[in-house]
Amino acid sequence: MIQSPVKKLHTGGPLYILCLCAFLFSTISLRAQKTGKTGFFDVPDSTVPARVWTLAAGSVAAYSGSLMVLNKYWYKDYPKRSPHTINDFGEWLQMDKFGHVYSSYVFSLYSREIWRWTGLSRKQQIWIGGMSGFAFQSVIELLDAHSAQWGWSWGDVGANALGSGLMMGQELLWNEQRFQLKFSSTPIHYPDTDPNLKARAIDQFGVRMVERTLKDYNAQTYWLSLNLSSVMKDQHLPKWLNVAVGYGVEGLYSARRNQWKNTEGEMMYYGHIRRTRRVFLSPDVDFTKIPTRHKGLKVLFKALNVIKIPAPALEVNGAGQLKLHALKF
Repeated sequence: MIQSPVKKLHTGGPLYILCLCAFLFSTISLRAQKTGKTGFFDVPDSTVPARVWTLAAGSVAAYSGSLMVLNKYWYKDYPKRSPHTINDFGEWLQMDKFGHVYSSYVFSLYSREIWRWTGLSRKQQIWIGGMSGFAFQSVIELLDAHSAQWGWSWGDVGANALGSGLMMGQELLWNEQRFQLKFSSTPIHYPDTDPNLKARAIDQFGVRMVERTLKDYNAQTYWLSLNLSSVMKDQHLPKWLNVAVGYGVEGLYSARRNQWKNTEGEMMYYGHIRRTRRVFLSPDVDFTKIPTRHKGLKVLFKALNVIKIPAPALEVNGAGQLKLHALKF
């Protein structure tokens, strides 16, 4: 079976940047003012049809443009084939699936925020935002389906649905995000003592820090962060205090097992390097719960709230080890 390379564009690259841009615009639009006249950046009290059509057209154009860019600058380097499916659930110890859940969640969250600008009802905003995130991620699967390097993955589609559903379900049930998905990355230095491993790390994960952050599964951690004050009505708890459970891996150099062909076509066998799952428990911060009247800080806090802050962490891993990290990034 062909082992898929790291799908860097599916786990946070341009998608995350697009989400961030949409989010920053949406948070500017949250400047609702109690005046008789609604300004361009204000949230109206009722639906403004012109804004609905404008945002719908802009979204379609942005989505279409993003997919065209992906198809031209990423998929063009790989051979095409007829539409097909693959079962890649066992690859990369499911880190790519966590990336899909996270990306779909963030996209849906930010998309919902930007639809506030139209004045649509709360439920309409939630449904449109959630389905936008799911649709964008799932359309990428169509590009995968026509690529010989990958294929349509039902596991990816399920992960997309889970991410969007997490956002939508919480908004519909509680009108807030009590459980938040967050991301962190710890830079990893691959030693020069083994040139084969060094070359493999560069080939799979890149060289620059930004590339490594988005592509290196060994460096990434995905977190489910719970706001304690939303479930424990204790007046002594800070409103911003969260507790987070994280998932990460180490020792991954290929999708299913640590063996691959180098650039000369020689098989490299590194089965002695253990592929390990890691689970973390760590305190966290819900930046949206930090009180401030400064609009710029509100924008910054909401942008930061999809990133896990560095903090002490307890680790339990697949090797049976219990570790305490003074500071886990």
